[in-house]
Amino acid sequence: MKKLLSLTAFAFAATMILSPVAHAQDAPAKTAQQTKMGACNKDAEGKKGDERKAFMKECLSAKKATQQEKMKTCNVDAKGKKGDERKAFMKECLSK
Repeated sequence: MKKLLSLTAFAFAATMILSPVAHAQDAPAKTAQQTKMGACNKDAEGKKGDERKAFMKECLSAKKATQQEKMKTCNVDAKGKKGDERKAFMKECLSK
C-alpha cells in the first residue's frame, strides 16, 4: 500500500513539474493576420491619432506583392546596372 501511495505521489509531482513544459509546446503559431498586424504596428511607431489609424488601415489591407510583380519592379529599377552591381541590387530588391 505504501508503494502504491508513494508511486501515486511521485506521478502527481512529475505531472505538475512537466505540465508547464507541455503547455508551452502546445502554443499555437501566429496566423498570417497576426504576423501582418505586428509588422504594421512596428512600422506605425511615431504615428498618432487619425494618421496612425489611416496608416494601419492601409497597411493591413495591402496585399503582398507576388514574386513576379517584384521581379518586374526590380528589373525596371535595375536598368543601367550590370554584372555584380546588378546582381547585388536584385538580391536586395527581391528580398524586401
